[in-house]
Amino acid sequence: MEQEREPPPQKIRFIFFIAFLLALTVAVMARYAVLMLHPEQTISRKQLLTADRGQILDRNGRILAIQTRFGNVTVWRPQTGDITALAAVLSPVLDMSEAAIIDKINLSPTDFIYLKKQVDRDTFRKIDELAIAGVIDGVSIEPVMGRIYPEGSLAGQIVGFTGDENTGLAGIEYAFDEELRAKSGNPTEAPAGIAGNQVVLTIDATIQYLLEEIAEKTLKENQAEAVMLLAMEPRSGEILGAATIPGFNPNQFKESDEQARMIRPAVWAYEPGSVFKVFSLAAILDTAAVTPQTTFYCDGAYEHTTNLGERIVINCLGAHGLVDARKIIIYSCNAGAAYASDKMTKTSFYDDIRKLGFGERTGSGLPGETAGFLRPPERWSERTKPTIAMGQEIAVSALQMLQAATAIANDGIMVTPHVVLQIEDSDGKNPRKPNLPSPVRVLNPQTAREMRSYMMDVTSSTGTGYRANVGDIPLAVKTGTAQMIDIKTGRYSDADFIASCIALLPADDPALVLYIVIIKPKGSSYLGGRIAAPPIRESAETLINYIGIPRGRNPVANHTGTIRLPAVNVPLVTDITPDFTGYSKRQLLPLLLRDDLAINLKGDGYVVRQRPAAGTALTPNTTIYLELE
Repeated sequence: MEQEREPPPQKIRFIFFIAFLLALTVAVMARYAVLMLHPEQTISRKQLLTADRGQILDRNGRILAIQTRFGNVTVWRPQTGDITALAAVLSPVLDMSEAAIIDKINLSPTDFIYLKKQVDRDTFRKIDELAIAGVIDGVSIEPVMGRIYPEGSLAGQIVGFTGDENTGLAGIEYAFDEELRAKSGNPTEAPAGIAGNQVVLTIDATIQYLLEEIAEKTLKENQAEAVMLLAMEPRSGEILGAATIPGFNPNQFKESDEQARMIRPAVWAYEPGSVFKVFSLAAILDTAAVTPQTTFYCDGAYEHTTNLGERIVINCLGAHGLVDARKIIIYSCNAGAAYASDKMTKTSFYDDIRKLGFGERTGSGLPGETAGFLRPPERWSERTKPTIAMGQEIAVSALQMLQAATAIANDGIMVTPHVVLQIEDSDGKNPRKPNLPSPVRVLNPQTAREMRSYMMDVTSSTGTGYRANVGDIPLAVKTGTAQMIDIKTGRYSDADFIASCIALLPADDPALVLYIVIIKPKGSSYLGGRIAAPPIRESAETLINYIGIPRGRNPVANHTGTIRLPAVNVPLVTDITPDFTGYSKRQLLPLLLRDDLAINLKGDGYVVRQRPAAGTALTPNTTIYLELE
C-alpha cells in the first residue's frame, strides 16, 4: 500500500493565507453591516470632545481667541430617504441652498458625508430638535471643539485662525500651534487631556482699535489699495498695535481673500522711499565718511559719469542748493543722499545697511516673514548705491523699518520687534518669554542722537513732515514717497506709489515709534508729506493721551505702580433670564463656554438690547440674543 504524502510547506502556507483573507473579509463585512444599521455607534460624543486649545490674549488680558464647542452636521445616506425633502428642511437651518445640499449628498463617494462643519450651538440645537422629531432621518451632529474670536476682525491677521480640525492655519494660531494645542492626557483615563498654553500678545486691543480706525479712514480718504499703521515701544520692541486695512474676521475666514488675511508688516516686501534716508545717511555718518559739516550741491538732480562714460541722473523734487546731512533729511533731498553715498565703497555701504537689519528676517516669530531684497554689492550697477541711499532698489518689510528705527530711538541699540509678550500655562501661571535675538549696538550713540535732531527739524515749517507736528511734544519724523514697479513693464510706474511716514516721540527720549505705509493712493496726492504725515499726527495725539506720555497739557501723577483690578463680574444665569443691560463683552465671555446655554452676541461694547426679556423663564431650547454697542 502506497504511503500517503504530506502536502509541501508552501501549500500549507498558501491554505493558511487564504483562510486568513476569508476571515478578514467576513470581519470587515460584519463591521460594515453594524455601521449601516447603527451609524451612531461609530464614535461617542465623549471621545470627540478634546481638551481646550489655549487662549490668545492681548497684553491686558482681553480675550482675542477662545475655545468653544461647535458641531459638524453629518449625513448617513442609507437612512436619509427622500433627499429632496430632506434638503428643503435643512436649507434654512444650515443657510445652504437646497441644490447644494442635494449635490453634496448625491455626489459623495461615500455614504458618510460631512454636510457642514463647525456650525454654532444655535444651529446644532435646531438640528437636534428636527432629529428628535423624526423629520431628518440620517442626519446627526458630531460635537467638535473650535475657536471663536470675540473681537472679530480686530488684529485678525496677527491672531490668525484655525481649520476644521482646530489646528492653526495662520497668524499666531499657526506660529504657536504647538503651544496652544491641547496636550494628550493619560490614555487610560477618559476623556480629556490637558488644556493648551495661553499666548499673551504685546498688542493692546484699545490701541489696535484706535489705529485700525485711523487706517480705515486713511484708506478711504486716499482711495488706497491698503494701509499699514503700526505702533511700537522702541526700548523693548513690543508692538502695541499693527493695523492692516483691509482686514478680515477670523470667525468667517473662508469668506475673505488672501490679501485681506496677509500679515503685511511681516510678509510684504516693498521699496521704502525717502524714509530710508534716515538709515542710509545714519550708516554713512556712522563711518565718518561724511560728517555733519560735509556739504553737497543740489541743482535739482544727482549726476555722475562712470569710467565707461555712462551718465547717471537721479532727479530731486527741487533744487535745494548747498545741503549738509541735516538739510538732506529736512528737504528729503535725493541728490544730497546720492552724493553722500559716493563717499563710501559699495562693500562698506552694503555692510552697514545689513548691520541695521536689512536683507534678513527680524526674528519676530511671525509666520512667513520676508527677508526683503538687498543684492550683494558684486551684483550692483553703477546706479545701485545712490539709488539705495534714497530708498529704492531695496525691498524691506515694515518690521525691518521698525527694527532699524529702534537703533535711532535707543541711541544706537537695535532690538527686535515682536508681538508675543509671553506664553503661560492654561491657568495663567509660569509665564515665559519667547526666544528673540538679543539687542545689539549697530550705531554710535552720537550718530543716533544726531539723526533724531535732524528728524525733529522735519516737522518745522520748511520740512516735508510739518503736517505731523503735534505742537507741545517734539516728534522726530521722516516722510517718504516711492514709485512702485509696474509688473507688466518691469519699470517704475508713473501711477502707483507708496507714501509713508515714520515718527519717534518724544524726540529726545522716544517712548513710541509710529509708522504708516499707504499703498497705491489714488486721491488728490500721493506724496508722503501730504497724505502720510496727517494720520501720524492723529495717531500721536491719540496715543500720547492714552499711554500717558507727559506733554504740556497732560498732568503727570505719581503712584506706587501697583493697580488693583476688580474681578470680572459674570451675570448669574439660572432658570430665569437675567437683565444683561450694561454688561460688557468681556463679562459675557464665560457664558459662551457653558454647555447648557445658547447665547448669540452681536456687536461690541456693552449690552443695549436683549431677547428674551429679563425675567423670562429659560428652557433648554432657548437662545439668548444680545446686542452690544
